[in-house]
Amino acid sequence: MSPFRPCTHLVDLPSPEPAPLTATCPHCDRLGQRSVALRLCLHCGFVGCCESTPGYWSAEHHRSTGHAVIRSFESGESWRWCFVDRRLV
Repeated sequence: MSPFRPCTHLVDLPSPEPAPLTATCPHCDRLGQRSVALRLCLHCGFVGCCESTPGYWSAEHHRSTGHAVIRSFESGESWRWCFVDRRLV
């Protein structure tokens, strides 16, 4: 995708942004792992860890649902990422 074209997946996002379904990654909690660098799915509110953890549950959520856009769920961060376009949006 050209860096000059907007991400077309942004139009699929609900407004307002969905509330987080959990405060941390439920998969990491269930496995007894520490959640690292949490991400919020902007389509449904799923909270998952990033690819710095063994499960990389945010990416797995994208693969299983097709939900394309996440944002950082870390304090002081607001960047968003599109898995499909593989870039910040």
